[in-house]
Amino acid sequence: MPAVLTAVPSAAPGEMQLVHRALARDGDAFRTIIKTHNQRLYRIARGVVRNDSEAEDIVQEAYVKAFAHLDAFRGDSSLATWLSRIVINEALGRLRKRRRTVAMPENPQAEIIRFPLNPSDDPERTMAQRQILQLVEQATDSLPDVYRTVFVARVIEGLSIEETADLLGVRPQTVKTRLHRARALVRKALDDQIGPVLLDAFPFAGRRCERLTSAVMRRLGLES
Repeated sequence: MPAVLTAVPSAAPGEMQLVHRALARDGDAFRTIIKTHNQRLYRIARGVVRNDSEAEDIVQEAYVKAFAHLDAFRGDSSLATWLSRIVINEALGRLRKRRRTVAMPENPQAEIIRFPLNPSDDPERTMAQRQILQLVEQATDSLPDVYRTVFVARVIEGLSIEETADLLGVRPQTVKTRLHRARALVRKALDDQIGPVLLDAFPFAGRRCERLTSAVMRRLGLES
């Protein structure tokens, strides 16, 4: 029996109401949209460019572009997917520009992010957690671009095959093929230590979220 594909979800009624409020220059609506999607968009951007500060800048630019063309949002996909597609395009554009201006080494050294760990009374456990997180960061960052974007969207962000295909503009089968290869590469790098730690590997909370939200609101002229 052939597999039944799940359609890409369209925007919920609440999302459309939020968009209409934002189009009316409702500051609270803008802030809600930003805070709701900050974490996913940052993870996707960083998954592409592999740099913290550049990922923040990409997300900020993507929000500004999205809000400037918010009237083009028709709700055919979810707001998250629509925003994610803008972030992907912005991030890939940065990569193309970077490659035109900088000679990239064959094996660039991935930047390691120092992630906060959960408090623990066991220093050995804390050390092990830190080492695993570093392995996850390095393994993900070392994936070729074509595999890394699928891996971030599908595994780290938990998007469906259909959502990932829609986001990247490829066929679902292409997503499956690239994801299979990406997982194989990551498993090899991590020696099969892949799983629950992935969702903790790309945090976006607290001051970083507030900083980016405030920056976008200022650029929209909605916050002093």
